[in-house]
Amino acid sequence: ALYRNTEISNIYLTKSSPKSQYHIMMYYSNTVYLCWHYLADAVREGRNQYERAFGISSEDPFGAMYRSEEEMLNFMAGQNSVWSICGRDVLAAFDLSPFTQIYDLGGGGGALARECVSLYPNSTVTIYDLPKVVQVAKEQFIPPEECRINFHEGDFFNDSIPEADLYILSKILHDWDDDKCSQLLAKVYKACKPGGGVLLVELLLNEDKSGPLETQLYSMNMLVQTEGKERTAVEYSKLLQAAGFGEVHVKRTGKLYDAVLGRK
Repeated sequence: ALYRNTEISNIYLTKSSPKSQYHIMMYYSNTVYLCWHYLADAVREGRNQYERAFGISSEDPFGAMYRSEEEMLNFMAGQNSVWSICGRDVLAAFDLSPFTQIYDLGGGGGALARECVSLYPNSTVTIYDLPKVVQVAKEQFIPPEECRINFHEGDFFNDSIPEADLYILSKILHDWDDDKCSQLLAKVYKACKPGGGVLLVELLLNEDKSGPLETQLYSMNMLVQTEGKERTAVEYSKLLQAAGFGEVHVKRTGKLYDAVLGRK
């Protein structure tokens, strides 16, 4: 008898495939699942469970996520896996061609930035992330000949945000509570050029929060791993409008992630 991968396995499970989900599945297995062991404690306490799972402080979720270079690399490679199959859908949800100067806040390993410059060849994308993340992105993920992708080292909560046409926040706001989200969006609005905008890429809950199931599960994961939650389209729209973005559009892609565009 002969055994072989199915076609789907070849696409999503083999490391050599450009759409491989190997890294995100390993991250879920080795990190996320260990936090889920303490789901009952997370529900009782309303906070993430890094302290119980790994014996490290839960005060700074990304300090915990990036607790070692290996863990940071695993997380970044995992996020890149996701954008290899979802990135084009969210970037094509709206026509972003008028925005030529784009900042990807928390852009990590740069897979979404690479999809963006591929889809919109007249654009340049700057990945704004923590210095150690930028260093790994340069060394491991973005080839030096990719001249349309630049880097900016910083902490966007505490450091200034440069002027741009468009800011992409992909899977950023769901990590934080409403106050932190409002603080960040206010900074983005202030930095944004007139006529510019911000693109939120998130899983959207139904307005009555009855589903989708995947989004509900992700929201539980935000509880055990971060300070945030998944939200409805109206909740994101209200956060954008409160920050000053007067025109808000929502596009459901029919896939895992949806897109919300706020215009200044």
